[in-house]
Amino acid sequence: MAKKMSKPPVAAMILGVGSFAHSIGKALADEGANVSTYLTRNYGHYSPTLVGNTFSRDAFPSPVPLLKQNKIDVVIPQSIDWAQASWAKELLASGVPIFSPTGEAMRIERERDFARELCVRFKIPFPKSFVASNRIEAEKILAKNPQPFVIKNPLCSPTSPIHTILCESVEDTRAWLRHVNYAEGVFLQEYLGRAEAGHIALVSGGEIHSLVTNQEYKYAFNGNQGIVAGAPLGGLVERDENDKYGLARELLYPLKPWFRKVNFHGPIQVTAIKVGQASSLSKTGKMPVPRWHVIEYNIRIGITSGPMILRMLKNPADVVLRTARNRKLNLEFNEKLNFGCSLTLAGYGYPFTQVRGPQLPLEVDGKFDCDVWWNEVARGTDGNLIATGHRIADVIVLAPKLDAAIAKAYANIRKIRVVGSYFRTDVGQSLWPPGTV
Repeated sequence: MAKKMSKPPVAAMILGVGSFAHSIGKALADEGANVSTYLTRNYGHYSPTLVGNTFSRDAFPSPVPLLKQNKIDVVIPQSIDWAQASWAKELLASGVPIFSPTGEAMRIERERDFARELCVRFKIPFPKSFVASNRIEAEKILAKNPQPFVIKNPLCSPTSPIHTILCESVEDTRAWLRHVNYAEGVFLQEYLGRAEAGHIALVSGGEIHSLVTNQEYKYAFNGNQGIVAGAPLGGLVERDENDKYGLARELLYPLKPWFRKVNFHGPIQVTAIKVGQASSLSKTGKMPVPRWHVIEYNIRIGITSGPMILRMLKNPADVVLRTARNRKLNLEFNEKLNFGCSLTLAGYGYPFTQVRGPQLPLEVDGKFDCDVWWNEVARGTDGNLIATGHRIADVIVLAPKLDAAIAKAYANIRKIRVVGSYFRTDVGQSLWPPGTV
């Protein structure tokens, strides 16, 4: 009797750098995938070399020729910026599956007002929002609507002229409107409080498959103080294929007709705020029914949550490939990996990225017993690790219980020392369970 031929390993190329490429690559490589990385930014080049071949954009202006040369099965982008690259059309024409929605489907993240319009069309709660092209228009909107707003760029991108500014008073909003860069206009979104949570799913074969409910600790400092950082300082995930908190049911499932219409397949994350808590009474004096309100949608697996999700799943490389091919999914999870905790070690000056320090020695005291993903880190001429930028490492732990995951993550991040670095010491002490502050 002839032996059954085993499937060849999935060949995946990541478009990204740093801890994203390191973590996603290692999670897939550990499950047998062949991983390589096309380095899309000018930092974070060291850690992707730990999991496979890397290709710099200086040496290779386009990743597309590399796909055929390396027999790549699937491309995994770090951000949506790949769609603005000079080689984007060539990538799409290559036919290599991309672990990301494409075309019209990308607008749900890229264009904030388009996401608002979708929510209106499908009767999904969304904060009152406005688009202004300049300061005069923005100040007129504030005068007619005297309330705090979250200030965002109308187009979502890592290089946007405006990064999220959360204003909790009219005066805060007015002050910031005098200061922001209106190169692409401004998106003003009604401030609804801090009871925020997220839910991440995969859409494939016309169906929605819930993965986790998550929390991102976006403020730079303990107690959710300071500014909203460019990327979270920590995160929690809970395995949630049954949508325990109702985020998918209320905010994703109504979009299923649109998902199918635009051939949406890939990751989808919804971030929402629960409105109607015990602290807020309606004008009638009655307690409002708590409802989730969409803040934004993202079409990436996420820098904070993505690595934890891939560790939770059985056969993650196959899941990524089948999703990119828009095939039906039958997700299986690894037993007892119910919760995850991610902690970020931030470097000198962060989150104020205008402040930059020198390259600094990085010391590790003892062995890690969890995942540690290096970000802006390199190996010096003496062979030792050095910190080269604002975000040094992400420490990630999965466990059956949330408390165990958090405790182990803190035990490991304390083994890393870089002068001037810091991490939040209060992840899990607020904003959890989802919908609480």
